[in-house]
Amino acid sequence: MGYSARLGKEITSPMLQIIYADEQLVAINKPAGMLVHRSGLDAQETVFALQLLRDQLGRPVWPVHRLDKGTSGLLLFALSAEMAAALSFCFEQRQTRKTYRALVRGWPAEAGCIEHPLAKDPELPSQGQVLLESRTDWLRLARFSLPFSSGARFQETRFALIEARPETGRRHQIRRHLKHIAHPIIGDATHGKGPLNRASAEFLGLQRLWLHGLRLQFRHPLNGQMLDLQAPLGPEWAALRSKGLWQPDEPEAADNARTDKPEQGG
Repeated sequence: MGYSARLGKEITSPMLQIIYADEQLVAINKPAGMLVHRSGLDAQETVFALQLLRDQLGRPVWPVHRLDKGTSGLLLFALSAEMAAALSFCFEQRQTRKTYRALVRGWPAEAGCIEHPLAKDPELPSQGQVLLESRTDWLRLARFSLPFSSGARFQETRFALIEARPETGRRHQIRRHLKHIAHPIIGDATHGKGPLNRASAEFLGLQRLWLHGLRLQFRHPLNGQMLDLQAPLGPEWAALRSKGLWQPDEPEAADNARTDKPEQGG
């Protein structure tokens, strides 16, 4: 239960975790399974981040980028139409740096770059669509195995924890790129493996898309200040550490992202 500044009374809708706020913009930590706004693709949904935040702040808000329904993490809103346009321009010109945490199938290389063109609309056949330049960098943080099988070949299943950085902003880019290199995100019903998703959910006791928007870096359009915003991981990520035998690649990397700053051009 929370408190609505606009209505001046208690509400039963969940309160969103606010990471950063000023007079121009606000960043929240979106829960997994919540839509950003109303969508015809999920007509049965009644709870949306945009409406919750609007009621929580008591003022209109404008979303300036996307997070899929299943993805948790940092989501940025503007508090005016003018700031929404300015922030959208930053994203379009690649003047932001986004960092995600993901749990994937198998053991990928220690680091890599996926440069694989993607169709604009992942819901439609790629044939006939213009393929857009797309790039995702990744860093492996840790490897581990869990004592269950999702197929007939092995008694254990391998997983890796990775950091993913999309250099372009195509829809479902990280999910599609990781599928392309045969390391799909666990819990991805669209681009992942059904038997593995079901076996993982049963063993872990949780069914979710294991993708989290961890960090967003950009210059404030109004004052030029460099903002470095981070959305804490949920407790389910920490619980992963109690499962299986972990082999960390960078001892501190699983808890601390690197400090690269976004470039000032395209």
